[in-house]
Amino acid sequence: MTEAACPLCSSHVDEELGRTEVWRDDHWRLSMARRGWTLGFSYLEPIRHIPFLADLDGDESATFGPAIARASRVLREVTGARLVHAYVFGGGVAHLHVHLAPNVPEGVLSTALISGDVEVEQLPSGAGRITSRDHPEIPGERLDAVIDQVREAMARG
Repeated sequence: MTEAACPLCSSHVDEELGRTEVWRDDHWRLSMARRGWTLGFSYLEPIRHIPFLADLDGDESATFGPAIARASRVLREVTGARLVHAYVFGGGVAHLHVHLAPNVPEGVLSTALISGDVEVEQLPSGAGRITSRDHPEIPGERLDAVIDQVREAMARG
């Protein structure tokens, strides 16, 4: 996939996927889901088009560890999650994106989410949005409050 055809390199990706950017530096950006069943669900992705984890090089390779650790630490603190899961699937969109998922409420994230009753919505860009039929969505006001807190914490450093 070329950068021009990559849905994650598009300026409309956040709007289409129902997410909002909360932080960026020279190499990475963190965005958060505006709807869903996991409080604080986020996406860490390189700004430069890098297809897969194995393709990391240069400054992105050197800053990946600190970026994912910082984002995970802030997500854990803000949501109160005991742990934050990191998922890299890579088959749907050839632009590296790490799903960061605080395990709140406890037990929502399990193999049932992947193998359970889900709905996959194909988006115009070719990306897919997965929705669980087994877990209720978290109210938007609660998600927005966490988004604001994460944005503030990431800005503080």
